[in-house]
Amino acid sequence: MTVYQFLRLFIFWAFLSPFCSPELTFRRTPGPEKMTGESRIRKNDGKILHRQKRGWMWNQFFLLEEYTGSDYQYVGKLHSDQDKGDGSLKYILSGDGAGTLFIIDEKTGDIHATRRIDREEKAFYTLRAQAINRRTLRPVEPESEFVIKIHDINDNEPTFPEETYTASVPEMSVVGTSVVQVTATDADDPSYGNSARVIYSILQGQPYFSVEPETGIIRTALPNMNRENREQYQVVIQAKDMGGQMGGLSGTTTVNITLTDVNDNPPRFPQNNIHLRVLESSPVGTAVGSVKATDADTGKNAEVDYHIIDGDGTDMFDIITEKDTQEGIITVKKPLDYESRRLYTLKVEAENTHVDPRFYYLGPFKDTTMVKISIEDVDEPPIFSRSSYLFEVHEDIEVGTIIGTVMARDPDSASSPIRFTLDRHTDLDRIFNIHSGNGSLYTSKPLDRELSQWHNLTVIAAEINNPKETTRVSVFVRILDVNDNAPQFAVFYDTFVCENARPGQLIQTISAVDKDDPLGGQKFFFSLAAVNPNFTVQDNEDNTARILTRKNGFNRHEISTYLLPVVISDNDYPIQSSTGTLTIRVCACDSQGNMQSCSAEALLLPAGLSTGALIAILLCIIILLVIVVLFAALKRQRKKEPLILSKEDIRDNIVSYNDEGGGEEDTQAFDIGTLRNPAAIEEKKLRRDIIPETLFIPRRTPTAPDNTDVRDFINERLKEHDLDPTAPPYDSLATYAYEGNDSIAESLSSLESGTTEGDQNYDYLREWGPRFNKLAEMYGGGESDKDA
Repeated sequence: MTVYQFLRLFIFWAFLSPFCSPELTFRRTPGPEKMTGESRIRKNDGKILHRQKRGWMWNQFFLLEEYTGSDYQYVGKLHSDQDKGDGSLKYILSGDGAGTLFIIDEKTGDIHATRRIDREEKAFYTLRAQAINRRTLRPVEPESEFVIKIHDINDNEPTFPEETYTASVPEMSVVGTSVVQVTATDADDPSYGNSARVIYSILQGQPYFSVEPETGIIRTALPNMNRENREQYQVVIQAKDMGGQMGGLSGTTTVNITLTDVNDNPPRFPQNNIHLRVLESSPVGTAVGSVKATDADTGKNAEVDYHIIDGDGTDMFDIITEKDTQEGIITVKKPLDYESRRLYTLKVEAENTHVDPRFYYLGPFKDTTMVKISIEDVDEPPIFSRSSYLFEVHEDIEVGTIIGTVMARDPDSASSPIRFTLDRHTDLDRIFNIHSGNGSLYTSKPLDRELSQWHNLTVIAAEINNPKETTRVSVFVRILDVNDNAPQFAVFYDTFVCENARPGQLIQTISAVDKDDPLGGQKFFFSLAAVNPNFTVQDNEDNTARILTRKNGFNRHEISTYLLPVVISDNDYPIQSSTGTLTIRVCACDSQGNMQSCSAEALLLPAGLSTGALIAILLCIIILLVIVVLFAALKRQRKKEPLILSKEDIRDNIVSYNDEGGGEEDTQAFDIGTLRNPAAIEEKKLRRDIIPETLFIPRRTPTAPDNTDVRDFINERLKEHDLDPTAPPYDSLATYAYEGNDSIAESLSSLESGTTEGDQNYDYLREWGPRFNKLAEMYGGGESDKDA
């Protein structure tokens, strides 16, 4: 606590102490003899009741908050008039903070506060006091309640609920326009002194804004503040207690103020003259260019509408306002023609859509500019004299007749000649053709309205000098009707007559149709080709006729069917007629005229078979045939080809030899020439004991020279077959043991021994030397063994 604050507290205490009465005194109650009449109350029985008067002299205690002394702060004193000062009484304190925050001297009744008290936490404390006899512990006075009220000091500065405020005010506002109100709160006691009385002032933001000292309302202080010059302002507001006097505590807050936009600026074109260009071939709606006027305002205040208000191109061009970009888009309103006019001038106006009447004095909120549009020449395609053509022609005209002419011209100044062609995709049957020079359409095939009443053709006109420039036009050819078709029966009539029919009985009503379409509508006449004794025709004159009988009774056993020729003619020119024949069956009918049987059905009824039954029988026969075919095919597949077809076709793959053979000189068992000359081998035969899965074409090998060693020859052939991917997997393996070139003992091969009959003489083995003695003994002693 500063010296200044201490002096303030001291002066405040000195001023307050005479009024605080920091002593509560217990006084005895006067005796009954001293009671006034107001203290006596009689009961119904006549007894007098006495009201005991309290001995407390009531008053409040006052205590300053934020005590900073080292000792306990003295609050006040409790005293009873029965206290003789001999210590016989004991003072007791109870209630808020008793014993902790507030303590009492039991003998003297002095009350002290044990710590510093903050009024903002609790403004007053309610306690109860009682004096009792120390020896008997009986109360000498009844318990009474008193209050310790905390006096406030200015120990809290004003605070704002927000550190920073955001506000806005329209630009160009008059002086004194309210912006925002800020309010600060002070925790001090507003009912005591000026500690909580807050005064507002502005520390930053002058001279643009001001604040009301009492209310904290911020207002504009300058007129005509323009957002376009400055948009953001920062204002610092101070709230000070003690009524703003010196020594008061203060708090500050910041207010960010934004000037909002108003429409106080008109749109302005950056240029007075704008030049644009456009091709004469640009279609209607093509954007020529754009113009834009700038507006210093924002949002809807900057919205602009564009208009063409004058100029010689008001009929040829239009302008559209693009809302997103605030541009005026100039578009083509009508087709342009460089040869007719090459330059147009427009006067374009830009005007604000939202004008504030308060700022009319700033001038008109619109601006104008001149726009010149130059038309650029292009090589244009030909132009037809009409957008489409309609030709009507009768269907009976001769081939080559001209049905109409189309005309086109080159709009360019060069006026190139035009060539006409017919788009064949629109005339696939090539019924029409066109003269390339003058555009005359003529027929190349006969016409028939009944096949096609309309022909939609497309004619192409192209410049001869620039064939890429083409134009198409639709030509509609309507074929007019000619009475070239005779009427016919409308449907096929299944007519019958009952055997018991009477003369004049109606058996059929007939009608007719005609492919022609006369202007007056269809009108048909019915008659018989010749007089018929059995039937007659009666025309109803409504394109129908009735077939009537002329005699009484028919016999289907005599004549089962009658043929009645009917002539049908129309009334158009030239008159067309045809003869239709009705087939009339004679049938048996009941008394009501309902058909029961005719000659054609009588043949089928005895068999009892209908058409459905015949179809079912036919389907069963077909199914049986299919089953038989499938069974035969499966049976045929199960048959296998025999492994061995004949006894002569058996071939051995392994040849076993029980002797050494005759060497290379023994060629009867194997012909070495076959190895040296593979070309001599007969055509390869397939094995008959194994059915191969795949047939391969034998691979031809080159012929080896005669002087080739057999070892090299066999190795070469073995290598070729190992590398041959087409070699079948069922080849047999033949191994040939090669003994060398020549031997003194000549060949030892016994291959030939298998083919000789009878015994051989092996005595010559003894003549070959000691090396063959053992062999000579083996073969030489064979004969003696046999004899033994």
